[in-house]
Amino acid sequence: MGVESMEGAGGRPKKRQFFYGWYIVAVGFLANVASTFTLASTLSVFLKPLTEDLGVSRGVFSLLRSGESLIGAGLAPVVGSLVDRHGGRLLMTFGALVVGAGFILLSQVDEFWQFALVRWSVVSVGDAFIGSMIINVTIARWFIRRRGRAIAISSMGIGFGKVGMPIFAASLLVWLGWRLTWAVFGLLTLALVVGPAFSYMRRRPEDMGLHPDGESSPPFESLSSEKKRPGTSGQAASEEVVWSRREAMRTASFWLMVVIIGIASVGITGLNLHIFSYVTDIGHPAVVAATVMSVIAFMQLTSPLFWGLLSERINVRKAVMLQFLLQAAGLSLAITTSHVVPLYLGFFLYGTGLGGNLVLPDIIWASYFGRLSLGTVRGLGILLTHSFAAIGPPFFGFLFDITGSYLLSFSLFIMALVSSALLSLLLRPPQKQGARFTATDTKSP
Repeated sequence: MGVESMEGAGGRPKKRQFFYGWYIVAVGFLANVASTFTLASTLSVFLKPLTEDLGVSRGVFSLLRSGESLIGAGLAPVVGSLVDRHGGRLLMTFGALVVGAGFILLSQVDEFWQFALVRWSVVSVGDAFIGSMIINVTIARWFIRRRGRAIAISSMGIGFGKVGMPIFAASLLVWLGWRLTWAVFGLLTLALVVGPAFSYMRRRPEDMGLHPDGESSPPFESLSSEKKRPGTSGQAASEEVVWSRREAMRTASFWLMVVIIGIASVGITGLNLHIFSYVTDIGHPAVVAATVMSVIAFMQLTSPLFWGLLSERINVRKAVMLQFLLQAAGLSLAITTSHVVPLYLGFFLYGTGLGGNLVLPDIIWASYFGRLSLGTVRGLGILLTHSFAAIGPPFFGFLFDITGSYLLSFSLFIMALVSSALLSLLLRPPQKQGARFTATDTKSP
């Protein structure tokens, strides 16, 4: 059941058993690959052909992503409560079936309102049930000590999908057209998620007679006996504290995290949708725009493990600060010139920082509010941060319509990243009134 080595017959050490939690991580990786089909960075490849064929401006088209963000935000508290109560197995299976069907329906639309209706009423709803919240909440239940690396490995599926997605989608557009490309995405979603999720997803290790991280004892007992990492007993105790939505909302930490993540999300969602168009607008061919997106995605593939391991070694709020500063520095470099080399280098640095965004928010939410009611608290947080994120795409799009350039919106995004970096230093773990144990602010996440 666990992974502790034990003495067997004849004094031989018993072979360490493979911890089932890594199957959960693997399913999360595949679901994250499938999730890249719905992301703004993928939709950005379709922006020009769709706006031309369906006769809409970039600003109006950008409202599509705002609607999707708001729908995901509205569903997040419901999905969070469901995953706390029932786990992600049936939720993810249902979600993948709905998303797959939605993509196939997209191949049949003739008007923009039809495209938006299918994305909002089918694809967005299904995506809420296979998104990173269900995956990372479940992983947080299965891992405590190794939570950083577990979430990082799962999140690398997003980077893996996004590395090849711009070129893959652009190639399908050339060969099949945008309609059949969506149908292909639908079939791939079904293949990647339905079987693995139904077969391997489980709610928590205790349901299988296991303990987090494959330990031979419960998390409080095993972590409180740790001698090398002072303060882990406080962390372990905080993992077992149950928070209601109302209790979480009474803490300053909850609102500060919402603001920090939210204001950065405005720029991230806006940039993701418009980056392809930005690169082509400043004079580069589509292949350069696609490879810029691949550079960002490649760093989202390779850097999450770094951020996950870093969060296990230093205070997670300091890792969050470094993430935002690196994004700001990279984006500043990228927009100072239209030359290819600094453009690639800037977005290389930006993508490295963006990789932390796949890992660190979920780690800090789990570290501060524990694993037992994480879906409930995290769902409420997503409701609010996604509401911020919904502003990004039309904000970038309409500013472009007004000014004819993305320079102003990109500059405002840099300012938002710096603000989030500074605010992250103010974060402190919350203390629940009446709880027997509370979290302490240590180097452990």
